[in-house]
Amino acid sequence: MPALTTHRFRDDLAQAFHDINAQWIGAMYRIEQTDRDVLENPRARIIASGGDILFVEADGLGIVGACALQKTGERQFELTKMGVLEAARGRKAGEFLLQAIIARAREMGAERLYLLSNAKSAAAIHLYEKLGFVHDAKIMEEFGSRYERCNIAMRYPIG
Repeated sequence: MPALTTHRFRDDLAQAFHDINAQWIGAMYRIEQTDRDVLENPRARIIASGGDILFVEADGLGIVGACALQKTGERQFELTKMGVLEAARGRKAGEFLLQAIIARAREMGAERLYLLSNAKSAAAIHLYEKLGFVHDAKIMEEFGSRYERCNIAMRYPIG
């Protein structure tokens, strides 16, 4: 197994953020305008508003995954745009990245951390559950309409 490391957002990684996410979204779903806005403008849509983006690098493969924390309120973040390249699946890069993004959310003072997904993303849902996310109807009601494909909402019990 190659060693895994994380990197914070830098402008030279913006294209990797776009490409990794466009690959997985496009393979399973239709890329929505909301996706395009974030993927094409990560500094403006994520970083400038108080969020962060982490990348996972695998030795010998380069950057293989990305995940964003989008600030959606005071001490509130949406875990969004988490993707791992198909070539890197099975190397625990997704789990490594998810653990890192949860730790980063804590560092940033998150009191509410949630995500929006789709039941079709069964492997991702399983990973979220494994690391402690719980299904939450209130989150679904509050934020679920942001994406046409959203039919699952989860929150992480911080604190």
